Amino acid sequence: MRSESTPFEGGPMDGRVLPILLGPTGHPPKWYEIPVPAADGGPPTVLVYERVPSGHSKRLHLQKGWKYTYTPSGRKPALRWPWTKTKPMPRTPPGEDSA
Repeated sequence: MRSESTPFEGGPMDGRVLPILLGPTGHPPKWYEIPVPAADGGPPTVLVYERVPSGHSKRLHLQKGWKYTYTPSGRKPALRWPWTKTKPMPRTPPGEDSA
């Protein structure tokens, strides 16, 4: 398996570079989770990092690589499938107040 040295930004891993395994497309995973054990033996804290482009070249604007940025909420967004619809907001007529 191929791996790529990927830098981390923000959070406790700021400034570190780790070798991350690449997927079948040659990209690192979109989200990277790091479990950190609790000092008192409780459930581990999970640090969540999101993959973002690390930069672009000047002339052709080609992407240079990837980096991971810290997500302080600690949650990945829910999956949204293209065939699912969002629930519509109830409409109020222009003259009516909802209060």
